[in-house]
Amino acid sequence: MNAEQRIRTKALAIFLLLLPAVASAQAPGARIDRIVQSYADAQQFMGAVLVARDGNVLLSKGYGSANLEWNTPNSPSTKFVLASITKQFTATSILLLEERGKLKTTDSVRKYLPDAPATWDDITIYNLLTHTSGIPDRLGDSAQHTPEQLFAEIRERPLKFRPGEQWDYSNSAYEVLGYMLEKITGESYKDFIQENIFTPLHMKDSGYDSNVDIIPRRASGYWPGIRGIENARTVDPSWVYSAGAIYSTTEDLLRWEESLFGGKVLKPESLEKLTTPFKNDYACGLIVHQINGQRVIEHGGNVWGFNAEMLFYPESKLNVIVLGNLNGRVPQMAMALGAAMHGETVPLAKVHKQIHLSKEVLQRYAGTYELSASWYLTVTAEDGYLLVQAPNQDKFAAFPESETSFFYKAFDAQFEFSKNDHEEYVYLTAHQEGKDTKMTKK
Repeated sequence: MNAEQRIRTKALAIFLLLLPAVASAQAPGARIDRIVQSYADAQQFMGAVLVARDGNVLLSKGYGSANLEWNTPNSPSTKFVLASITKQFTATSILLLEERGKLKTTDSVRKYLPDAPATWDDITIYNLLTHTSGIPDRLGDSAQHTPEQLFAEIRERPLKFRPGEQWDYSNSAYEVLGYMLEKITGESYKDFIQENIFTPLHMKDSGYDSNVDIIPRRASGYWPGIRGIENARTVDPSWVYSAGAIYSTTEDLLRWEESLFGGKVLKPESLEKLTTPFKNDYACGLIVHQINGQRVIEHGGNVWGFNAEMLFYPESKLNVIVLGNLNGRVPQMAMALGAAMHGETVPLAKVHKQIHLSKEVLQRYAGTYELSASWYLTVTAEDGYLLVQAPNQDKFAAFPESETSFFYKAFDAQFEFSKNDHEEYVYLTAHQEGKDTKMTKK
């Protein structure tokens, strides 16, 4: 799981082509369908999209394949891994337990997990919910784990900061919440979520993912690889547990959002706690912030083979739900759909066209490019592309679209190499999130 490159990596900028002016005269459903189709045509999206306003569904459609090997199309009933969108279900479950008198979010975690280290004395349940516990993400493989094994790994690592003083996104904190839920209730996380959320809300196409269970209409996950779209690596759901192991459909998630924000799941004071940011715009399993003057409650998810994004605009009662089974630009597309529904001019996705460069041309860009002592990019030349690696991250292929310009297929970032006064290629400028970052070769 990545952060997301461990469950949540979000790149929000993309070089785009503007929509023709005639698009503004189209019906909302046709306009947003055209935006989504542009991402699908650019091979940046496969999945399902649902957009609804005040209970009226404007678009509910599948794009691309749920399984490329069988040529099975995606549809509104296709089931996708939600990754970190799971966190809002975990947070809601904890608040349900608080309503039932089983815990208080102000309680110390060690009250319920006495075998936690003494350094956790000051960590409250609320700290876990808001990513302010100081518990770092655990390291390790993506093999099968029991909740006990996960907890044993997590508690061995020192805290990154004093609880409550800083914010740091931690999947491990949400895994501790799932483990604590099991200890308090005597039920598995899977059973609790099913009995207390999915069944009462008639979310019949949602559940806890499994690599061995037969789950009808489940999408396969894909990755934009060096040779084109590839099967994504398999991550055992138990590894992501209560931080990211739930699957669902766009239709079920609309039921969830309408029930949750409609006051049918939590009491008003609990819903207020769930949606009130504490630090860094993060509430409890949800991000709450302003986008172009609009209040948005949202969260995304990212794991190998799947991306997801859910946006809810309370004032306009707009729901945007995007579930993808091809790692790509789901967050950007979801934001574009929300902007289009609020009357903004929205761009279509640009298709980057890969060209061939010789080994000699590629080799001149190999090296380490520094922004600072702690941040740099290592570039190596391969047959037809470059491999680019940031500190503590995986290597990703960048493909040429000109002799000096390269692009990622999986992420929204481009690179431009340039010369110094001696005609040597020593500068790398990264274009990402609307910013240009220039680095120099060591």
